[in-house]
Amino acid sequence: MTGSIPRQEIPLVRRYPALANIPRVPLGEYPTPVEPVSVPGLEAPLWIKRDDLASTALGGNKVRALEFLLADVQPGDVLLTGGGEGSTHVLATAVHASRLGARVHAIRWRHEMHAVSEDVARRSMKECAVVETSGTPLEGIGRTVWRRLTLRARWIPFGGTSARGILGHVNAALELADQVEAGELPSPTRVVVPLGTGGTAAGLALGFAAAGMRTEVVGARVVPRIATGRARVLLRAHATARWVHRTTGVALPRVRAGAVRVVHDAYAGAYGRVSPLAAEAAEIMERASGMRLDATYSAKAFAVALGIARAADGVTLFWSTFDARWLR
Repeated sequence: MTGSIPRQEIPLVRRYPALANIPRVPLGEYPTPVEPVSVPGLEAPLWIKRDDLASTALGGNKVRALEFLLADVQPGDVLLTGGGEGSTHVLATAVHASRLGARVHAIRWRHEMHAVSEDVARRSMKECAVVETSGTPLEGIGRTVWRRLTLRARWIPFGGTSARGILGHVNAALELADQVEAGELPSPTRVVVPLGTGGTAAGLALGFAAAGMRTEVVGARVVPRIATGRARVLLRAHATARWVHRTTGVALPRVRAGAVRVVHDAYAGAYGRVSPLAAEAAEIMERASGMRLDATYSAKAFAVALGIARAADGVTLFWSTFDARWLR
């Protein structure tokens, strides 16, 4: 693998040694840093988990899922995946699959775009071996189903969200628990993440349960309500725990219903649509830390994090999921 990362024992395996039998390929550099962010007029503690720095090849939250999803990929393999035209999942899959010598066939569909999603779409065209773009999500999903039946390719689920991929985010929560224990940051009252397919939120909730932390996972919904919600996140967490038990015999704790909350007003009416509150939050973040957010996912989640930090007690942690370092 070009630019391979040395294998290291991850918190998930240290806590549950039997999970070492689940294949994983190291693609990221961990632990990702945690740092406080100072926002004028905000007295409550606000922290960032810098998963945007998860890999020098391309960071972001998708790297953690792909470590499990691409574990046994071989040079020359063809992978099939899909997502919106500006999907960071499609881009991350193509970038990291190419490090393993594999090629990605992507099915995409059109949606509202902005400057950053246009950049993501253009780079995806270069990184993927084949790209098919449909006019609507329904068309795209239909074409994906057809390609899964007719193309000799390995399926990588939308958003990297499956029990196997979610394990990467369970590990991320345990990594954060280690950082809390080491005194790198106070234990967060809540962690705020963008909520699309729900894999990141489900994995974090399951990981916090495994670590014995009462941290609430707050998902800022960025897709239509029909596509996700608290019940779906909890179902994904429970399904992951069941899969782990079937696969390894390890029993993970059950996620409490109250451990997950979804904020629906982050959505702005369409996937990819720029929200004025999110645009303002992105400007605040760039002034405070120099970090650039994207309008589809991370800016909306940071707007929610800011709103909660201004209104609620305790420590708020924003989970940074988008790597903007490659943007012009």
